[in-house]
Amino acid sequence: MENEKNDGLIHNNDSHDGIDRRGFLECMAWAGTGVLWMMSGGILKSYGMSQMIDKNTGGIKKGLIVPKSDFSFVQISDSHIGFNKAANPDVVGTLQAAIAKINAMPTAPSFMLHTGDLSHLAQADEFDTLEQTLKSAKTGNVFYVPGEHDLTDNGKLYLERYGKGTKGDGWYSFDKNGVHFIGLVNALVQVDGGLGVLGAEQLKWLEDDLRKYSNSTPIVVFAHIPLWAVYPQWGWGTKDSEQALTLLRRFGSVSVLNGHIHQTIQKIEGNITFHTAMSTAFPQPSPGSAPSPGPMKVPAEKLRSVLGLTSVNYLEHNHTLAITDSPLIEASAQ
Repeated sequence: MENEKNDGLIHNNDSHDGIDRRGFLECMAWAGTGVLWMMSGGILKSYGMSQMIDKNTGGIKKGLIVPKSDFSFVQISDSHIGFNKAANPDVVGTLQAAIAKINAMPTAPSFMLHTGDLSHLAQADEFDTLEQTLKSAKTGNVFYVPGEHDLTDNGKLYLERYGKGTKGDGWYSFDKNGVHFIGLVNALVQVDGGLGVLGAEQLKWLEDDLRKYSNSTPIVVFAHIPLWAVYPQWGWGTKDSEQALTLLRRFGSVSVLNGHIHQTIQKIEGNITFHTAMSTAFPQPSPGSAPSPGPMKVPAEKLRSVLGLTSVNYLEHNHTLAITDSPLIEASAQ
């Protein structure tokens, strides 16, 4: 795939792109991103970090009104520690840039969700680097689900490190501030060109887990591969997701957070809002715009618009969840 263009972005497998390393990394310093979710009164809402962080000073924008919330949490995804190809030769640097923006928030998030592909090859040193890097984040606990890149040894090392207290292949749930969070594993088995699979055992556990919660309980589900059919031809979906969604439809407010596709796409279906997060490492082409998915090289000046941040607030009301996103810096500001 050589010099294939789409919406001004260049896909090119040639490692020579005419950008010197310093210039590339200066742009990548703006690229590493995450999602801040703020919950208040039953409403889960996201705010792009670029809306809150001044690009010149790194400080809070003058006059910015940050909504009050019952609590907030941050989502990052697809850090791919160990990746070092031309699409991003410094994935640790872009992850650190994301953390710097999280740490510049006026109120520290309560915790962090990582929606998979922590590593690129599921190597011990890659997991070590991720953990050391995340220690600088001013958040509480980090909750993980694995991506397919974390499971190349059938999940053995991932479960040793992150599976304590989980069920089966690493699924689990917890409650925070009246919200029920569910971490699902759908990347261990992939079928039909890469579609994720939850499996009968995990679906039965999910049914049992949800049984004790009332319809008014806000639910947040997080998994690596999207739980809706973003683009099945590329494996961007989960084959048995409809069985899980059937269990979730009785709840008045459900948010499903995923990674895997390295771009923000949102879908609202009744009371369920689906939201995919950008990667802190590299973008991928939009669905169907290239022969196949994979790391996408872009001109350095475009990186800020294709790697972005999301933030969310929670408020205690019986409302569906509202989610918004923006790139790290608006395209018009580049």
